[in-house]
Amino acid sequence: MSAARAAAGEPAELGRRLREGDRGAAPPALNLIEDRSRAGRERARELLAEVAPAALGAEAAAHLVGVTGPPGAGKSSLLSALVSRWRELGRTVAVLAVDPSSRRSGGSLLGDRARIEHDPRDHGVLIRSTAAGTRLGGLAPPTREAVQALAPAYDVVVVETVGVGQSETDVEEVCDTVAVVVQPASGDTLQFLKAGIMEVPDVLVVTKADLGEIALRARRDLESALRSLGSSDTPVVSVSSVPPPSGIDELVDTLDAHRSAIDLPAVRLRARRLTALADFVAERGEAGLRALGGRREAERFLASVDPGLDATGLVDALERRAAEGDGG
Repeated sequence: MSAARAAAGEPAELGRRLREGDRGAAPPALNLIEDRSRAGRERARELLAEVAPAALGAEAAAHLVGVTGPPGAGKSSLLSALVSRWRELGRTVAVLAVDPSSRRSGGSLLGDRARIEHDPRDHGVLIRSTAAGTRLGGLAPPTREAVQALAPAYDVVVVETVGVGQSETDVEEVCDTVAVVVQPASGDTLQFLKAGIMEVPDVLVVTKADLGEIALRARRDLESALRSLGSSDTPVVSVSSVPPPSGIDELVDTLDAHRSAIDLPAVRLRARRLTALADFVAERGEAGLRALGGRREAERFLASVDPGLDATGLVDALERRAAEGDGG
């Protein structure tokens, strides 16, 4: 075994440590997951097998929260306040901040993204930037795998992404609860809702409540749009991150209430299937999807596969199915 590999830890060992709640294993585990070489991906598979539901004996206990919305909506400030409140409640928090990346260079396009404020000495908080891949606001396979790796070791795992539209679909495939952040006097989210471009989120958050009437009007407009869509039960929460913050407790309670109301095993199983299909398509492209008979047929096939498999096991099943299709 090389010195570098020994220092980083064996994949299975890192997975076991995360499974046992050892947050010190999180940084080297994320480094391993971000290595997309063939060898790196094989090692990631070993790690992820150790944090799969079959190894855990149940679904990971973490609340997986997606926080998304257009640039400038105040997501980083909101998350700073949320992280602080979660820590006051004794919850450990990991945040994966997804930056759009250049298709050519792979580098972040938002190098000056506002940082989420936290105490760097607090080992109960992990903030990690991760590239989106080739789609603005989308989730690359390493991000999806990182969520799975962190879920046994943290109480809350947040995926923060930029964009409105495709990003909400991607985040919804991974997270238990999706909150879309809306800035007052910006009609983007309202228009996306009305046009049906954006799936109705689990929670809508209107930031900058300190602006008064402008923020109240934004909240009323969103509630009206939700009623017209038959989704009037979707909560809209107004918050302000300006000291002293307001609405944060209500938002935490709203996120918790949504998590308590869902069928978690069913949601997580669906997420694993969608993640597997996304990973398969990222690797094999549309040709691979055609070998499966199209997306709908692929989803039907996944529904027939052992529900105890993790996402990587499901990808293997899709690969075998595609090979049969190619052979036919």
